[in-house]
Amino acid sequence: MDNMKVFIETYGCTFNQADSEIMAGILNENNIGLVSTEEEADAIIVNTCYVKLPTESKVINRIKNLQKQYPDKKIIVGGCMVEVDPKKLEAIGPNCSWIGPHQLNKTADVVKSTIGGEIVREFGFSDEPKVCVPKIRKDPYIHVIQICEGCLGACTYCCTRFARGHLNSYPIKDIVEEARLAIEDGCVEIELTAQDTSAFGKDTGEKLSDLIKEVASLDGDFRVRVGMMHPRNIGNDLDNLIEAFKMEKVYDFIHLPIQSGSDKVLREMGRNHTVDDYKNIVYSFKQAIPDITIATDIIIGYPTETEEDFMKTAELIREIKFNLIHLSKYQHREGAISSSLDNIPFDDMKRRSKYLSEIKFEMLEEENKFLQDREMDALVVEKGSKGGFIAKTNSYIPVVVQDVNLGEFIKVHIDKTTGTYLIGHKID
Repeated sequence: MDNMKVFIETYGCTFNQADSEIMAGILNENNIGLVSTEEEADAIIVNTCYVKLPTESKVINRIKNLQKQYPDKKIIVGGCMVEVDPKKLEAIGPNCSWIGPHQLNKTADVVKSTIGGEIVREFGFSDEPKVCVPKIRKDPYIHVIQICEGCLGACTYCCTRFARGHLNSYPIKDIVEEARLAIEDGCVEIELTAQDTSAFGKDTGEKLSDLIKEVASLDGDFRVRVGMMHPRNIGNDLDNLIEAFKMEKVYDFIHLPIQSGSDKVLREMGRNHTVDDYKNIVYSFKQAIPDITIATDIIIGYPTETEEDFMKTAELIREIKFNLIHLSKYQHREGAISSSLDNIPFDDMKRRSKYLSEIKFEMLEEENKFLQDREMDALVVEKGSKGGFIAKTNSYIPVVVQDVNLGEFIKVHIDKTTGTYLIGHKID
């Protein structure tokens, strides 16, 4: 079969996007064409996410609809669903091939065999590296590097760990080399991603702080964005991490999920850190880098969350004044320990969610007001969904600007602030 054409559709986190970039790179190396629409394709790869119930529903509906809409095209399912819920996948797509997240090196073989009429299923764990492998970037200016896969956590609500497995950190020298080549190729943002970047090196004796310092010391004009860190794994590397984040080329941005403001709930979630541990990390960063953006994740309505626990979460949000908050209503996940517990009443969930959403919006609006009329350095990284461009300040806050070029470092004046983004103009 000559001129095979494949369309890749990706759901979920930056790590999943990077998996798709690897699949695209491997297909390209094997002379299999990549197309930008499903209509043109012989085979469609759906790279699934399974972290939350709404995403699960979305990918299941998508797989069902693609089979109905394109009975002559081959459907290949990749991503976390393959490892977390193979039974459901078999039920909704008995004729689909699979590529598990640890089997990306077999992408070309699976595609060729599937287009040739076979059903091929490659899954299960392996320690195949995901650095220094072929990649086709989704965005020519942003290069995503997976620094490790898997985690050390045992969070009771999580099913992703069943898909990603034990911690497997890649060598600093390989990550730095991939970053160097990407910068030479014109990338202006290097994203270091993982299920938990702070777990990096816990299996190899290397340190996240050293990795950031080495990448940020490379020649060229670029910024480094560090992905989510689990508070429990920062441990005694905190001072070194702060030094790394103070470097000029590193965004003043940390993504540090707390999930709950109650020590009791954190214990029941298996988070292995306390609220005080968390505050110590946040205030140490804030003291050293006053403009730092703190992003967090909160789970609303964990099955054991009482009204008192919930109010502690609300108090913590008000106290820390986060710059970015991802709120999720708790929902059972396939295989997760907490799925055996009874859900809290629906009305309580709804009320708590509304209450936190209101606090979040008021607070973010208030925090962003301080940026009105400021002049800031920013990097133009992507096109805006409603026109214009999105530039990220050194604190990784998005600013909508017009009349700029992708990949450009600019000075921007903040004209207007909202609870979610800023609007500004380039200063010549």
